[in-house]
Amino acid sequence: MTHGLRANLDSPMTYPEHSSHDIPSTGELALSDRASLRRVAGLSTELTDVSEVEYRQLRLERVVLVGVWTEGSAADADASLAELAALAETAGSEVLEGMIQRRDKPDAGTYIGSGKAQELREIVVATGADTVICDGELTPGQLNALEKAVKVKVIDRTALILDIFAQHATSAEGKAQVAFAQMEYMLPRLRGWGESMSRQGGGAGGSGGGVGTRGPGETKIETDRRRIRERMSKLRREIKDMKKIRDTQRSVRRRSDVAALAIVGYTNAGKSSLLNALTGAGVLVENALFATLEPTTRRGEFDDGRPFVLTDTVGFVRHLPTQLVEAFRSTLEEVVDADLLVHVIDGSDVNPLAQVNAVRQVINDVAADYDMAPPPELVVVNKVDAASGLMLAQLRSALPGAVFVSARTGEGLDRLRTRMAELVEPTDVVIDVTVPYDRGDLVARIHADGRVDATEHTEQGTRIKARVPVALSAGLRDFATY
Repeated sequence: MTHGLRANLDSPMTYPEHSSHDIPSTGELALSDRASLRRVAGLSTELTDVSEVEYRQLRLERVVLVGVWTEGSAADADASLAELAALAETAGSEVLEGMIQRRDKPDAGTYIGSGKAQELREIVVATGADTVICDGELTPGQLNALEKAVKVKVIDRTALILDIFAQHATSAEGKAQVAFAQMEYMLPRLRGWGESMSRQGGGAGGSGGGVGTRGPGETKIETDRRRIRERMSKLRREIKDMKKIRDTQRSVRRRSDVAALAIVGYTNAGKSSLLNALTGAGVLVENALFATLEPTTRRGEFDDGRPFVLTDTVGFVRHLPTQLVEAFRSTLEEVVDADLLVHVIDGSDVNPLAQVNAVRQVINDVAADYDMAPPPELVVVNKVDAASGLMLAQLRSALPGAVFVSARTGEGLDRLRTRMAELVEPTDVVIDVTVPYDRGDLVARIHADGRVDATEHTEQGTRIKARVPVALSAGLRDFATY
């Protein structure tokens, strides 16, 4: 077994291309693909010079990545593992190796099979890794079995993304949402070794519990589960209270008839940069996955003077954990409640269309939960200054109607503003009214809710030319100037 693995690592493998629409059965899979783990080159982030004092003081986790290629082409499988490497690096890990196994489906026992688990153990020993990260969500049984086989910590893609969210959350709402998602993920996966999780407390014959601890007793793992459930109940109440505040803020915006736009897209597609370019928001821009977790809302104006609010939302990713979708539901409501979705795509990515599908899947799922249709969508291809001409040509063909921009250089932003204004129907109307002097309340409302262009004091009252919400204009119809 070891000899076969070494031969695989030392020489490049050739494997047949498979169409993403033609998934072979188990018997049809090439024997060379199933014989051993295939090394994915170019993923290592290991430092060549580890003499830096900072690095020696804070040793990064050294990880080996492993994925199971079940569908799509080899390029798709490599891209998925490359994304996992970027996620691991964002979480603060050092990637040593990336391995892929070709299977028709993940092994029910150890994710990659018992034989491949032993090969993976040899790779862990050879590289000195202390963690294995799997490119998928493992069941509690798979996680436990694989950890016993490789004898180091094993986490899956879901746990990795949750860890990144936990590092980046800053607001009270964001921290509560991430903590709830982590506990929901952790609850069925609690496990332990030896007596640490089976020791009982209490009991009539207990020897050390003292007053208040005697009784039927419960194991330590049962205690942990009970405490997690109690903490989750508290977090659920806190998130619900925060949701009320967000709903109030959103309803105030809706009553003002200001157009609400939401920027959505894959993580690190340049959403925050676009928000800054369109509104001068000055929010954090960082070349990292999930740099934005808390939605940021800023006010702007279309070229015709109409106001709008633009919300920068959390980025999506392929196989976004269901726990996060559930926990960030109040945040995602900003998306389904918008008048227009500005869907930002990274034009410099190797497979941007796969990102488009991943984002649309999440949006459709959230909209279905609220029994709503997804809002209209304006596709924006960002980073055209870093994209290849061939990729841009492919995107123009695949995404008719998309706007191509560069938030960094400003290219295409004028066209984007024009398209945004065209797709958002005006919610205000032009009025020319003469309001009697004893109706100062109406004059105050026009100034508060509308945009006044001209004011003139006449014998009959105050003549005002302005743009006001449709609802307000209905109440001013009797004062129209003819």
